[in-house]
Amino acid sequence: MNKDEQRNPKAGDLLISEPFLQDENFVRSVVLLCEHSEEGSFGLIINKPSILKLGELVEALDFLDKDIFVGGPVEQNTLHFIYLGEKALDGSISLGENIWWGGDYESLVEKLKLGLFDPESVRFFLGYSGWGATQLDDELSEDTWIICRENLGEKTFDFTPEELWRNLLKNMGGEFKVIANYPLDPRLN
Repeated sequence: MNKDEQRNPKAGDLLISEPFLQDENFVRSVVLLCEHSEEGSFGLIINKPSILKLGELVEALDFLDKDIFVGGPVEQNTLHFIYLGEKALDGSISLGENIWWGGDYESLVEKLKLGLFDPESVRFFLGYSGWGATQLDDELSEDTWIICRENLGEKTFDFTPEELWRNLLKNMGGEFKVIANYPLDPRLN
């Protein structure tokens, strides 16, 4: 990917944090960019599980023993979800081949209860990652983020959260493959 492409994010892109990013909210994070416009950007960190289970927070889904992820530091009292496969819910927004953001929440809950929706194909998030107008563009010009256009689609959840950051960089090859092996703290190398 050339430098111009690294400066022009779009919905469905993965934002990979640079290896020495000091913001504790985004250390070794992979953010699925759901929306990017002149007004701002919205994304979900897809590789940061919380210590909570979904059923502990959402009574309607207490039958699911499923991790809930930290989508980001903004409005952590809000629930968001993405799912894989064919479009199954009204209002879902396509983020690429076979990956969807949001949709009719009540319908999702009902389908999960009836066994009509595979619980392994959906991931829930508390909060989100948000950027004001031009904020993400500024961070990209400072090389805070690496844009990955690899559409993982149905492979999005194949990597463990701990592996995702490193494996995406390795798969991008070149200089990114080297970055994937950087230590968290270069002083300890």
